[in-house]
Amino acid sequence: MVEFAPLDLPDTPRLSDNITHFARALRRAGLPIGPGRVGDALRAVEAAGFTEKKDFFWTLQACFVTRPEHRAIFAQVFRLYWRDPRFLEHMMGLLLPAVHGVQEDRQPQAGEKRAAQALLDNQAPTLPAALKSENETEIEVNAFQTMSPNERLRQLDFEQMSTAEMVQAKSMLKKLKLPVKPLISRRTVAASLGRWVDRPATLRSAIRHGGDLKNLHMRKSCIRWPDLVILCDISGSMRQYSRMVLHFAHAVANQKGAGWAKVHSFTFGTRLTNISRQLQTKDVDAALAAAGSEAKDWDGGTRIAACLHLFNRDWSRRVLGQGALVLLITDGLETDQGSDLSREMQRLRLSARRLIWLNPLLRWEKFEVKAGGIKAMLPHVDSFRSAHSIASLQELANVISEPEDYGEKRRLL
Repeated sequence: MVEFAPLDLPDTPRLSDNITHFARALRRAGLPIGPGRVGDALRAVEAAGFTEKKDFFWTLQACFVTRPEHRAIFAQVFRLYWRDPRFLEHMMGLLLPAVHGVQEDRQPQAGEKRAAQALLDNQAPTLPAALKSENETEIEVNAFQTMSPNERLRQLDFEQMSTAEMVQAKSMLKKLKLPVKPLISRRTVAASLGRWVDRPATLRSAIRHGGDLKNLHMRKSCIRWPDLVILCDISGSMRQYSRMVLHFAHAVANQKGAGWAKVHSFTFGTRLTNISRQLQTKDVDAALAAAGSEAKDWDGGTRIAACLHLFNRDWSRRVLGQGALVLLITDGLETDQGSDLSREMQRLRLSARRLIWLNPLLRWEKFEVKAGGIKAMLPHVDSFRSAHSIASLQELANVISEPEDYGEKRRLL
């Protein structure tokens, strides 16, 4: 039977102090709350009063929440802060995945982990003494002056990261950029130092001046930014990698001035799901929660050919018509026998400006092209790269605009 830690209930309740501490917790969770909002909340509670907990909830939400994506964070912090008798259990379960029987009872909701960390002030909880074994031998590895923590995290495989390391990795992915070079358009615009003479404009100017040709009107080419299409495998074998890649996709989709005209994101496992609209939500927790609700085939099988067929038939002309670059993230382990995967890959390659395949299996030094799905897909991609760590994604950012980059394709073919 689980014993809960006792809550320290104050002898003299001080509502204003608790509202102030609650606002600090919301600020640590990412909500933009200043002293003015705290004053407004105090005055609102004093004016409105409350007889039920829901009245208190809506009063504080009206004062502290200004954006739709902050509602989930506010609800989680409110639930944990205002006297949930089991909030210590929830926080330990969220931050200590080694404690079994807590996290398995329920699926974490959007913003719940961030709310727990905000209330703990980003301090790691300590394990209860009863959970430590007396015969446990502690092994210390001296890694002094071998590799900095950030460098080690950059090289670490996503699948081998602890919960704390994944939080740091997501923070690093949020700052990672995917620069791209602009494209030269066929359209032209008037320019004083243009490349071509605008003959109609020049003749009209001469007519206005009685037939005298006083100056030449020039035009130059327009530039435009390409679209980016991300196709991410969310099957069981890609579970850990697809979640981190979707964090990366959310960061790219919400970076202003990153160069991409539009970012379209799709997930596939046994079905194809368009999550572009969900990833446009500014808050990453709310965005991924919405994407998870939209895609119903998480951690299932992999029907790459069937999903690519649906994309080529229903979405290719809509999202690839402007010379888009395609990032295909999958391990290539097709489970649908008898499918024409090679034909669908060829059709996808012909529709895209450039097709880059990111495969986490490339992290193995002795990787060989033996699986049938990989054999069918590899000849039709422009570049074949790994996507198992932050360093591999940074290498992708460095070469994504290089048309001569083939990654590991030529070595493996």
